[in-house]
Amino acid sequence: MTGPLRRIALAVGFSALAFGARADGAIQPLDIITSTGVHHYQVEVADNNASRERGLMYRRQMAANHGMLFEFPTRAPVTFWMKNTYLPLDMVFIGADGTVRGVYEHAKPLSEKLISSGAPVVAVLELNADQAFDIRLKSGDKVRFPFFPSK
Repeated sequence: MTGPLRRIALAVGFSALAFGARADGAIQPLDIITSTGVHHYQVEVADNNASRERGLMYRRQMAANHGMLFEFPTRAPVTFWMKNTYLPLDMVFIGADGTVRGVYEHAKPLSEKLISSGAPVVAVLELNADQAFDIRLKSGDKVRFPFFPSK
């Protein structure tokens, strides 16, 4: 590929990296199972220190039914904040078996308030604000994704 097409491809690739997408550009399907049914999302995965630190910072929009899944190598309590994050978000704290351990709704953009999982978790899912309310997400619900073992 040469000329203008190559420049466009490089620009698209750089944009994906600059905004927290995986280097391979992978967006993966994730399901949340609540009392209202199975809800389908497309997520970016933050599975290393650099991608977890950047998260969704500096983004001004995120498509409906999209999110970011933060995967951690060990089970531990985690704390998040919204510094440099312009999107209001819902945070879903997830245990090793894919069970929702807690939900923090409508985190305030740009806030430095610390938001704690309150319990050991292996993952945090960030969704657009109001998604948790819309699907009636609560502790005990399940998240289906390859990171979590299936029974």
